[in-house]
Amino acid sequence: MLHSEDHNYRRNSRQANVEKTLPDLASMPRPLLSTCSWVTSRHIQSARRFQATSQRAPPPLTSRVLTTSLFGSTTMASANQNWALDTYGPKVVADGTSPTHRHANRRWRVHFGCLTVAFIIILACRTIVDGSTTRELDSFGLFAPLWRLLSGVSSRSDYELCPQVPPIEPKVHSELAGILDRTTASDEFRSWAYKVHGGAVKIPTVTYDDLGSPEEDPRWGSRTLYHDYLEEKFPLAHETLTRTVVNHFALAFHWQGRNASLKPILLTGHQDTVPVDPETEDEWTHPPFSGHYDGEWIWGRGSVDDKSTVNGLLSAVETLLHAGFQPERTVVLGFGMDEERGGIAGGPAMRDHLLGTYGRNGFSMLVDEGYTFGEHDGVMIAQPGIAEKGMTQVRIEVTTPGGHSMLPPPHTSIGFLSTIVHTLERNPPPLQLTRTGPVFRALGCDPKYSSLVRRAATNDGALAQLQERLMKEDPTARALLGTTQAVDVVGGGIKINALPGSAWAMVDHRIADWSSVEDVKSRYVALLAPLAEELNLTLDAFGSGSEGATRPSSGHVQVSVGYGLEFESSPVTVTGPESKPWTLLSGTILSTFESAPGSPHAGKPKIVAPALVLDTRHYWALTPHIFRYVHIDHRDLHGASHSVNEAIRAKGYIEMIRFYARLILNADEADLEDAVETYD
Repeated sequence: MLHSEDHNYRRNSRQANVEKTLPDLASMPRPLLSTCSWVTSRHIQSARRFQATSQRAPPPLTSRVLTTSLFGSTTMASANQNWALDTYGPKVVADGTSPTHRHANRRWRVHFGCLTVAFIIILACRTIVDGSTTRELDSFGLFAPLWRLLSGVSSRSDYELCPQVPPIEPKVHSELAGILDRTTASDEFRSWAYKVHGGAVKIPTVTYDDLGSPEEDPRWGSRTLYHDYLEEKFPLAHETLTRTVVNHFALAFHWQGRNASLKPILLTGHQDTVPVDPETEDEWTHPPFSGHYDGEWIWGRGSVDDKSTVNGLLSAVETLLHAGFQPERTVVLGFGMDEERGGIAGGPAMRDHLLGTYGRNGFSMLVDEGYTFGEHDGVMIAQPGIAEKGMTQVRIEVTTPGGHSMLPPPHTSIGFLSTIVHTLERNPPPLQLTRTGPVFRALGCDPKYSSLVRRAATNDGALAQLQERLMKEDPTARALLGTTQAVDVVGGGIKINALPGSAWAMVDHRIADWSSVEDVKSRYVALLAPLAEELNLTLDAFGSGSEGATRPSSGHVQVSVGYGLEFESSPVTVTGPESKPWTLLSGTILSTFESAPGSPHAGKPKIVAPALVLDTRHYWALTPHIFRYVHIDHRDLHGASHSVNEAIRAKGYIEMIRFYARLILNADEADLEDAVETYD
């Protein structure tokens, strides 16, 4: 009796110790759990037959112990030993084992092999497993060593590709958040918001590339009309916040917080729009500056880009003020005046004003316009931009002797220019997917690519495969993976019977995060120098001096920086749970999803993933925590950017207002003061 009690104690103790080291079976992936259950049931049958012929039964094995056996925490002993799980067994024969013991060991080897093969098959199929299941498999502690071995990943941190944070709801301001949600859901508020936004669209704050100085060019005057309109429609904001007009037409609003030791947050947008091509006006469903609301959409140039941000931010502030909110943390709003031509006049002036007022790295974070959110394969993915591409605009001008067109040369300046443009487009800039860039990070959050991204993290072949697949499946991939080029404006010739003395083209380049302005210029020299020699033209590329023609030339090619506008790619903002500003932004995005009244996104998985966008280059010195994001479903935006029929779905515009208000409330409660002050 004592022997039996001692045996039971030892057996139970060992099993309890084993189970302490095992994960919960409820978290095991279903295919693997099913396989384990089948193999375990086969073992139980074998154990029962063994028990019938043995003096003592082996200790009962659960699927937990079986799984442990696979990975070495508890294993079967070799054939000339007793069970490793206990030290007793049936009587042995001459070779040290019993026949039933050898039979059981053979069965165990078969079961072990089946389970191993099943597990490897599951790993091999991981490219078709969705992101959530893949992450579940990753986090299954005992599988990690084998997963790393087969996938080429060396550590857990290597394959945590898309770390997420929980939704962040206002706590101190929870009652105010509830009032905000009820207010923005009311018909009265929505009617007011739609009317105000539509009225702003009616003011054509257009930016032209050839705008003169703000002091002299009368086309700037529409900004003043817009300023007056904002003051009329947002009276509390203009009474409470301090407004500063920068360089005649840019606007800065300062909302003083009660705690001056807290770094402010900066929320930005721009007042201006691109022009409307007169030849396309009859293609608009409603006139381009009508601001028409048809019961679902608000139509007009600027309804999306970017008066929705300016009006949305001021609507959020006005609503918070109506509710009696007074911030602890200072809030600053900044609205540019000519972003649509690169912020030539407004950007540097606003930067200098903010640097002079708040100092270098004077803000805890900055949120500007940028990417949106959308549904991809049943998953809601929001994409704040964490880096932006560089830019340069190149002017190519070909000059040739003029004359009467009755005696034309083989090629006119327009013909030469067309050959140059054809050469550029026939030899596009190279593409490259890098492991350190924001595109790779974003792909890790896409369930469609996450498994391949995991292997590409350490395997060059998989990285090339990922780039090739992305190029086939995503029409925007070329723009994300390399420097773009777009010949947007051309000119030349003055009369049908006169040879054009010159022809010119403007080429817009958005520079890849891994490339540089110098790379773009070097490519022009490499492509055009041999072409100029072939066409008997002289070439001066970016002030390098003439080259090309070796005999009396047929003309000259001048390549220069258009409008003097060029800048490198931005630093990359730190993301992940270790970044407090990223955590604040991500958590606010998720809580805005969850709190949306009648949300079509309820119950769907939600991910916040980094992205690569434009355009905050003038503000890089203000904070390392720069995010480019607009909280709106891309399906709530009508028409292509800068094209005809620009419109915003009215309900989507309300969600923008809710997001900005929640971000201000959450920032008021967040600890951002020891945020990392460096870029990746």
